[in-house]
Amino acid sequence: MSSRLLVIIASLSGFLSVGLGAFAAHGLKKLLSPYLIGVFETGVTYQFIHSLAILLCALLAFIAGNSNARKAFHRAAICFIIGILFFSGSLYALALTGVKWFGPITPMGGVMFMLGWLFLAYAGYQMTDETTKDGVNQ
Repeated sequence: MSSRLLVIIASLSGFLSVGLGAFAAHGLKKLLSPYLIGVFETGVTYQFIHSLAILLCALLAFIAGNSNARKAFHRAAICFIIGILFFSGSLYALALTGVKWFGPITPMGGVMFMLGWLFLAYAGYQMTDETTKDGVNQ
């Protein structure tokens, strides 16, 4: 997956986060219980935070001189994308439908978020003794 594609995905996910947050604040307040609004808003919050994390991964992968670091940044971003789909997606589905079986999907997304953060740490470790593309030692 290219850094360019990750920037596009991160940007669209951030855009959706803002739109879904506004939808929750204005369109769902009268339709859902406060508990389900909270569930939906948790999904929005995690989606937005991890949209920024995907963007960070894309930018760091672009400047990383080490191919192992680039691969780890891309793997982190992929984990964040899957995490958004599973974690936030299941919370949106649970809030909007009230169907409880979406609940068990949420922890799988949480695990993907955690794995993404571990890949990000590993990528940072891989960069410690490397040179970035502009030739400056880090």
